[in-house]
Amino acid sequence: MLDVLAISMPGFGEWLLIAIVGLLLFGKRLPEVGRSLGRGIVEFKKGLKGVEDEVNAAGEEPRPSLPTGQREGGPPSQNP
Repeated sequence: MLDVLAISMPGFGEWLLIAIVGLLLFGKRLPEVGRSLGRGIVEFKKGLKGVEDEVNAAGEEPRPSLPTGQREGGPPSQNP
């Protein structure tokens, strides 16, 4: 019973039929869709590169030195 309900991936013939139907429906618009998809990917990569550069720049900045006698995260020590 479960074998009847099992659905497998389309074979070569089915993919070919899907491609032909897609070309018939969207054929004239496919170059435009491809160009805009490419532009979107390029912009996304530029955005990632910008964020990566900011993270690297923030990691390379030297930390400010603390005044003498002061510990990190607490009040200055009480030296007599």
